Amino acid sequence: MAMIAIDDLDRKILARLQDNGRMTNQELSEHVGLSPSPCLRRLKQLEAANVITRYVALVDPDSVGLGVTAFVRVRLDQQDDRHLDIFEQAIATFPEVMECYLMTGDADYQLRVLVKDLKTFEDFLRYKLTRIEGVGQLTTSFALRPVVYKTALPLSGATTG
Repeated sequence: MAMIAIDDLDRKILARLQDNGRMTNQELSEHVGLSPSPCLRRLKQLEAANVITRYVALVDPDSVGLGVTAFVRVRLDQQDDRHLDIFEQAIATFPEVMECYLMTGDADYQLRVLVKDLKTFEDFLRYKLTRIEGVGQLTTSFALRPVVYKTALPLSGATTG
């Protein structure tokens, strides 16, 4: 993977694509003020350097029956490499887990979990999460509603290169 310096023009390209990943190269080039060939060349460089890692469709969770969002803080009984690896490998296999972060502070991990309803969440806890070797304490908070939810990175404040 090649490392590249990200300049203001790259940030414009990235910002536009974060807003609309299905935009054609012609549309993108018009928005950022480049002709199509150099725009496509920059786009390919951003992809090759893994600055752009993939293109996805964002699906509304409620529209597909995933109306419950839970944030679960997980403490392991032991924080050695073996138990961290066991937990991370197991948690990666659970489709309900949208995000998992290794944390500092009073919990080892923070999860964002999406499920259909409370019964499904209970099943997730009882039959999946608590069965991972080394899981000690769980603390769950349920989201009442999203207030801010962004998928686009704040590129205006980012510096690279």
